[in-house]
Amino acid sequence: MKLFTNRLLPVGVVAGTVGEIKQILALIQPQLDAVEATIVRQAEAFDPAVQGYVAYALKTTGKRLRPAMALLAANATGRCDERQQNLAVIIELIHLATLIHDDVLDGAEIRRDQPTANARWGNSLSVLVGDCLFAHALDLSTRFDDAEVSRTIARAASAVCTGEILQTQRRFDLNLSLPEYYRIIEMKTAALFGAAAELGARLNDVPPAVYGALRTYGLKIGTAYQVYDDLLDIAGDESKAGKTLGTDLKKGKLTLPILNLLGASQNGQREELTQIILNGDADGLASLRTRARDAGSMTAAAEAGMDLIEEGVAQLDVLPESPYRVALANVGRRLGAMIGQFAE
Repeated sequence: MKLFTNRLLPVGVVAGTVGEIKQILALIQPQLDAVEATIVRQAEAFDPAVQGYVAYALKTTGKRLRPAMALLAANATGRCDERQQNLAVIIELIHLATLIHDDVLDGAEIRRDQPTANARWGNSLSVLVGDCLFAHALDLSTRFDDAEVSRTIARAASAVCTGEILQTQRRFDLNLSLPEYYRIIEMKTAALFGAAAELGARLNDVPPAVYGALRTYGLKIGTAYQVYDDLLDIAGDESKAGKTLGTDLKKGKLTLPILNLLGASQNGQREELTQIILNGDADGLASLRTRARDAGSMTAAAEAGMDLIEEGVAQLDVLPESPYRVALANVGRRLGAMIGQFAE
């Protein structure tokens, strides 16, 4: 594992503290505010009978990391205008649609400190609301002059859905390999990060080497973000996370810490762990979390996530020096600090 440093963090900011991400993104806060306002207004594009459901789905505010990545990449490569802000809106709409579908699949009841769509209206209606958001986002993507931008967005949306299908197929599959795991999470989580960073720069007509490096940066950061989410689901504090935790094991999702634990187990131990996973009782799953921590599987997953971040940040060498390049690096390092809290 490469050593993390805080040398790029803003003065007065401590790595890993709550609210640091907002300090890093203060550089683009007016642009993020404009994106946020546009996201909320999207409910007006729907049939009046549907607007209330869509408005509820849109009003939840998270970190907005994907829109921020598009805006930072734009500023770091020239300028950020209405095109990149529209891109940021589209990327976030696709993300919000996937969250609605995720909550249905996981049976989650809380998302961003409020009841999920499925907790309020049931699965059938929630799936349809998610579908509406997907369709609306893809419709908005057709308005770019460069058709390749629209195609890249569509391919990213397709990758997200494909990744979700693959993950659902492989639930309770104890033969899932690490390369297969990484392929799934790169599709379902990292694809939108990669598209956001790539297209934020591409809209400024930069050379392919530049927007290609930013795409790799986004993919690495996005993959690391899913590793963080894996760790959070096992060992996080639900009251602080603002969402339902502990759903992965219950639903048979074999995340990186558990795959590490299975891979390091001897035959007898592996058989015991297999039975715990397949039985799915609360006490057994709790013991599995303890074993993952005690065996160093959590630490190994955290180190893998931090390595991904360092690899991603290294891609930023193609950019000229600027506060926006520093902010892109600090977004990664902030995530690294979040992941690092699970390394023991």
